[in-house]
Amino acid sequence: MSWQAVKEARQKLEAERGTIYKDWGGKIHIALIYPNSYYLGMSNLGFQTIYGLLNSYDNIVCERSFWEPKRPELETLISLESQRPLPDFDILAFSISYELDYFNVVQILKASGIPLFTADRDESHPLLAAGGPCITANPMPLSEIFDCFAIGEGEPILPSFVAALTEGIEDKKDELLKKLASLPGVYVPSLYKGKPVKRQWLADLDSVATTSVILTHDTELGNMHLVEIARGCGWGCRFCLAGFQFRPFRFRPLDSLLAQAEQGLKYTSRIGLLAAAVSDHPEIGELAYRLHRMDAEISVSSLRIRPFSGALLKALAKSGAQTLSLAPEAGSERLREAINKCVADNDIIDTVDKIAKQGIRQVKLYFMIGLPTETDDDIHELVKLTLALKKRVEGTMTRIAITVEPFVPKAGTPFQWLAMAPEDVLDERMNRIKTSLSRKGVDVRAESVSWSLVQGVLSRGDAKLGEVLAKMQRISLASWRKALNECNLSASHYAHRELPHNMQLPWNVVDSGISPDYLMKELSKARHSIESQPCPPSECHKCGVC
Repeated sequence: MSWQAVKEARQKLEAERGTIYKDWGGKIHIALIYPNSYYLGMSNLGFQTIYGLLNSYDNIVCERSFWEPKRPELETLISLESQRPLPDFDILAFSISYELDYFNVVQILKASGIPLFTADRDESHPLLAAGGPCITANPMPLSEIFDCFAIGEGEPILPSFVAALTEGIEDKKDELLKKLASLPGVYVPSLYKGKPVKRQWLADLDSVATTSVILTHDTELGNMHLVEIARGCGWGCRFCLAGFQFRPFRFRPLDSLLAQAEQGLKYTSRIGLLAAAVSDHPEIGELAYRLHRMDAEISVSSLRIRPFSGALLKALAKSGAQTLSLAPEAGSERLREAINKCVADNDIIDTVDKIAKQGIRQVKLYFMIGLPTETDDDIHELVKLTLALKKRVEGTMTRIAITVEPFVPKAGTPFQWLAMAPEDVLDERMNRIKTSLSRKGVDVRAESVSWSLVQGVLSRGDAKLGEVLAKMQRISLASWRKALNECNLSASHYAHRELPHNMQLPWNVVDSGISPDYLMKELSKARHSIESQPCPPSECHKCGVC
């Protein structure tokens, strides 16, 4: 064990408030692992919620562990709370939010001396479980690595899961897995018999408080008490995984939210309101007003452009908010119509005007490139819109910044069948945006095209990719491409082809609760936008859809 790792773990603990310490005697030991940095993991409200829920059981000890991709030589490979090595635990439960963290999962297991594949592990090894948004969408790339998966939201799955562990933790692993496989929302690949596993969701959102358990300054949202005010989204953007995976839309009552915020204000003045669409809460104006009256400094994950909450904006400005985020997603009205992001240019301009009048220092705009039906004209419109917004805020304190990332088709969405745009097209369009805007003084953050294509492979991948992950000697594009070649697999096969509509999709092991017919109808509506507004001749065949 590295004493440097122990030292760093103890330093992190000293900066925390709310850490849960439990005696190990006679209990089930679970390591809750976030396969990325502590800085990011402790800003993940889902991770914190599961930590709190597991530790609410008297017979469970749940401790946290993280992976520091930028400092693997100092990687802890131990739990924070007791600094024990991961193989000492009965269960390794991974909370996975992003496909690219699959690489870190493999590194964690290798560094811990735990065989990667289920078939190679025996009774001496911990049981491996995983959950999270990308797992619920498509668990197949990791299906030969993990013993079981939680499909859906954790709150309704945990009670029966813990009961099965309590009853069967002393049994042989095969017997325990049989118990787990019988539970709603639990997918055990080795025992799968062809009936899709139903995604679980919490019907009464207010029955479980989803708030920060631990506060620490060493996070992306340092010393902020996070409160989930709503879950799900009913707007139906056709590219959006969260919008389909967390249906239906639910919200917490005002009184409950105020009580949760009051608890958080005992420890910090900063309250972060989280939801897919914060302004969709029916009482968001009153909530913002009441929180301001409680002297809370309010932050939000992002603002919806339409409908826009002026009351929330004023409360954020009074709280000293310096940056607000908006997500137009596409640069042209035509393309926003195709993806069902029903926002006009005037809506965006009006919202930025209102933000600037409140003295907010920065507006971040999130865009995607490579969306279905996109042409060079749409990129021109993106640049044009951004420059128009920059001009609108001249003479104010507000500055415009944008983040641009390639579109990745996600399982369980209407665009799941569609191909990603070719890499050369994405590179050319990304460079054009950066060149056109950076020289005009707009801060442009561009996500890697190459890594986004890797994400596209993993997003729509199958069980064969487990061997690719295992063969990678290091986390790099060169190692990824080499491993694909060694497994006789092609990235284009997964990312750059449109999938047949009658194809048995790898992720059909999951019943998302949304029928394929509905998804297909939504895709047809997007295609109708193509037919009504065809590409210019010079752009034909570049969008990868028509």
